[in-house]
Amino acid sequence: MIKNLPRRHLLAALLISLSASFLLCGYELIRSSSNTLYKVAYGINAFPIVMAIMPIGVFIAIYLYGKILTALGPSRTLSLTTLLSGVFFLVAYFFIQRGSHLMTGVLYIFREAYVILIIEQYWSFLNSTLNNSSAKKLNGPIVGISSFGAIAGGLLLNHFAESFGTVTMLLFASVTMIPCAIFSMLAYRACGEPIPEGGLQEKHGALAIDLFRRSPLLTLLFIVMVTQVLSTVLTLRFQGMLELEIPNPDTQTAYSGGFFALLNGVATFFQFIVTPLFLRYLPLFIIHAGIPILHAIAVGVLVYNPSLFTAATALLVFKVFDYSLFRAAKELLYIPLSFDARYRTKEVIDTFGYRFSKGGTSLGLLFLGKAGFLLSTLYSWIAFGSTLLWLLLVFPLIRHYGPLKQTR
Repeated sequence: MIKNLPRRHLLAALLISLSASFLLCGYELIRSSSNTLYKVAYGINAFPIVMAIMPIGVFIAIYLYGKILTALGPSRTLSLTTLLSGVFFLVAYFFIQRGSHLMTGVLYIFREAYVILIIEQYWSFLNSTLNNSSAKKLNGPIVGISSFGAIAGGLLLNHFAESFGTVTMLLFASVTMIPCAIFSMLAYRACGEPIPEGGLQEKHGALAIDLFRRSPLLTLLFIVMVTQVLSTVLTLRFQGMLELEIPNPDTQTAYSGGFFALLNGVATFFQFIVTPLFLRYLPLFIIHAGIPILHAIAVGVLVYNPSLFTAATALLVFKVFDYSLFRAAKELLYIPLSFDARYRTKEVIDTFGYRFSKGGTSLGLLFLGKAGFLLSTLYSWIAFGSTLLWLLLVFPLIRHYGPLKQTR
């Protein structure tokens, strides 16, 4: 299945997978460390504040990205944003070492922006380099290889955080950005830089917002936002049932470890085996419609019979598909679109839309809780409604996509 693919496509997939693997390794080091550092500085009750500010920081980041893209082009923009991220971690380390509480909040917001901004640049490159046939075979393994870096980052954190200190993990993360930049630069050199239609000037603005009006991109934005609502409420429902059925904190940790190990194992199987087969043999509409239907069934069982087992099952089903088939199938939708759609508007959808929806959902639930609503029962119903809305959005998405899919 792989051997007949063009060498250029295989090189693009391999080099970007390696780059993404180092990126996700560093992100795992930063994610847990930044949570701890912020919590120590401001306390756990201050998390809603930084979560409310976070979408603003993410939007500023992607707007600056759009301006840099216009000035430098895709290859140098990726190299610059990668290396600047590494430099930022060094700066943050020195400030936090000297007792800066403010920098812990800045680090938290930055970590939400940088990883997804760079990841989406990888996918912009792949969507501009691979054709539809190659992408169906390679997207799943690309996600799979990348996930090995996240596993390595978690292991590094587990082994070295206590002995070296949490803040020192920022130095480790900074180092990982060097191979990220090297492998992505090699990918562009080996496969070439995508040529924008009519040059790099901003025909549609820095983020090409006006493209939402005449393409499937607006529907895709809504789908991404709905998936993050679903992700948030399923995670909260799982954590609530875990605390309810397993009161002992250490036993909760042990259960969570086993659950996420199982999740990662199933996701790996889907990334390398299921996703390439499904993308090769099933129509894209069936895949995009089938995923929310499957989630609706899993969440429906949770609504009917709430328990730790049904909550864990619904969350596992969501995460496995989100990490594998949904991600791979979603990227296929960008391939026939223009350069501005793949490199500019995509960042609005998959960076800002993703983070804004996740943060907005958390804050909305916080206000509902303050207003006296019983959130534990609301989570499952919000999740079920999200799956139905997701399914409804698939129909206009595929209707728009049909006339475009033969253009590249």
